[in-house]
Amino acid sequence: MKRSSGARLCATAAIGALSLSLLTACSDEGSKDTADPKTSAASSAAASSAPAAKALTKAELEKLLLAQGELKGYKVDSGDDTLPASKSVVKTDKPACDPLAWATAALAPGDTDASVGNTVAEDKTSAATAKPTDLADAFDIDMTFVGLSSYAGDGAEKAMKAVSDGVAACAGGFGLTADSEKTKITKISAAKGSGKGDETVAFTEEVDMDGQGKATAHAEVVRKGNTVATFYTVNFAAMAKGGDLGPVPAAVIDAQVAKLK
Repeated sequence: MKRSSGARLCATAAIGALSLSLLTACSDEGSKDTADPKTSAASSAAASSAPAAKALTKAELEKLLLAQGELKGYKVDSGDDTLPASKSVVKTDKPACDPLAWATAALAPGDTDASVGNTVAEDKTSAATAKPTDLADAFDIDMTFVGLSSYAGDGAEKAMKAVSDGVAACAGGFGLTADSEKTKITKISAAKGSGKGDETVAFTEEVDMDGQGKATAHAEVVRKGNTVATFYTVNFAAMAKGGDLGPVPAAVIDAQVAKLK
C-alpha cells in the first residue's frame, strides 16, 4: 500500500491520540419498596433469555460507513492510500496503549475481526465551504479517519473500557510504530466528548513532530449498541506548523452515528 510521507505521518500521529471523556447513560431505578416481586422475576427471566448481540459482518459495516454525497461539504474516500491495512502494522511499546493507537488509525479498538474504515475530508471546492485562495489555504483542510467495528455479546462495552483504561494508563505517552515509521506520543489527555450514542470516550494526544515541535490531535470513540465508531482528525496545514490540529468536526460525528443501528 503506497502512502505519501504526509499521509503516513497523519496515520501514525493519529494512532496515539485519545483524551478521555466517558459519558455513561443513567439507568432508571424503580422504588425497591414498591416493586412487584413477580414483575421483577419476569423481567429478569426475559433479560436472561434475550439473545446475545451478534457482530455485524464487514459487508454490513461497509453499508453503515458514511458515503460520498451523504455529508454536504465533505469528500469521502476509502482511505486505502492513507490508513494502516491492519493491526499487525500498528504497534506500541505499551500494550495498554494499543487500543488508543488502533482507534486513531480507524482500526477496531477491541477484539473483533469485523471492522472497516474510511476518510472524510473537507471539500474546499464545494459550494458548502469557502473556496481556497492560495496553496496554503488548499492544504488547510480537516481530514477525519473514521472506523467502524462490531462485536458479539458485551465486546463493544469491553472495547470502550479498553480505550478509557488506556487513556489513564498512557497519560505519560508511549512509542508508536506504524508501517515501520516511529512516532513518539508525549501525552494523552482526557477531553469532553460529543455525548452521542450510548457511550463516548474523547481525548487528545500530543505528538512529537520529529523534533520540530509538537502537535495536538483530537480523537473520539462512540459506542452505539454493539457497534463502535472511532474518529481522529488532522489538519495538514496545522500539522506543518505544529500546534493544535483542530477538533473532530461535529458534523462528521453526527452524520456517522446517525447511520448506526
